[in-house]
Amino acid sequence: MTDLWCERAVLPPGAATGVLLEVADGRFTTVRPAERPTEGAERLAGWAVPGFVDTHVHGGGGADYATVDPDEALAARGFHRRHGTTSSFASLVTADLDTLVAQLRTLAPLVHAGELAGVHLEGPFLSPARKGAHTEALLTPPTPAAVDRLLEAADGTLAMVTVAPELPGALETTARLVAAGVAVAIGHTDGDETDVRRALDAGASVATHLFNAMRPIHQREPGPVPVLLDDERAMVELIGDGFHVHPDVVRMAVAAAGLDRVALVTDAMVATGMPDGGYTLGGLDVVVRRGEARLVAEDGSPGSIAGSTLTMAAGFAFLVGIGLSVPGAAWLAASTPARRHGLDGVGVIEVGAAADLCVVDDSGRLSRVLQRGVWVDR
Repeated sequence: MTDLWCERAVLPPGAATGVLLEVADGRFTTVRPAERPTEGAERLAGWAVPGFVDTHVHGGGGADYATVDPDEALAARGFHRRHGTTSSFASLVTADLDTLVAQLRTLAPLVHAGELAGVHLEGPFLSPARKGAHTEALLTPPTPAAVDRLLEAADGTLAMVTVAPELPGALETTARLVAAGVAVAIGHTDGDETDVRRALDAGASVATHLFNAMRPIHQREPGPVPVLLDDERAMVELIGDGFHVHPDVVRMAVAAAGLDRVALVTDAMVATGMPDGGYTLGGLDVVVRRGEARLVAEDGSPGSIAGSTLTMAAGFAFLVGIGLSVPGAAWLAASTPARRHGLDGVGVIEVGAAADLCVVDDSGRLSRVLQRGVWVDR
């Protein structure tokens, strides 16, 4: 058994001062107030917040989740674990169906083993008009045969699929996936507000990186964003790097949707944690300059944004830096995505939950990571 005494902690009711945590078999067995450390308890300076939950991440540390090598996937997982992500989906970019099936079969055992919390397919059911860093020739409307093949390959580990709701068959596919226990995210869409409402009615429940790769707001043509910010059925992802979404817009979105409907995500790609230079994403050439990843255009210049080089640790500090409280940032980085995706026993510090936590200072900067009751070597 391990005893931890926290100067301050983010618990389900909110911020608390002086909290004793007892850990046994990888779970919290006691969470109670304590004015001072008990004998033998390790003192944690700063804030103890729930371990970060990243539900949209493609890779990092030079490793990619879009692989048929489980060791490469584990390397990406280990990189993000060291930056505070104690629960993670593995996101796959658009590829041909055979490749996606092979990648799903590679990742599924890692989900069953508890290394990953699920798999997210960001493609191929996306709009060519809002393709972002996805190969247009491989984009396709969903078909029942394709969906069934992906579900079979995933073996119960498919957690989320991004679908552009205006595509032929999208609403039927949404209902089919939701019935199979898979969250459907609205994203990479050129659809309007009507398409989005229809998708939500069909069971969609997430917005893939809100604002990015979707029709923007116009005063007479609102598009997806106002609906997604307003509808209680939708959780919206935000990439918290200040590059994908301006800090003023991040603050606006959080104020509009509320802490319980916004999830911090990284959308991190293989170059995260690596030097600037050339990389690939889904078979496309990417150049990273000053930490910003963009596709390489035909003339060799930087083009569309291609994922991010963000970690959850950096995203958490960004949120605090633009004015969120540490408890508020913890909602976005852990509690909200865990609850909205039905990830039981994570994203919260309470008795019975996995003993996952991050130690941060008042500026939101990460210093230590605990996963399943074991300190992670950073």
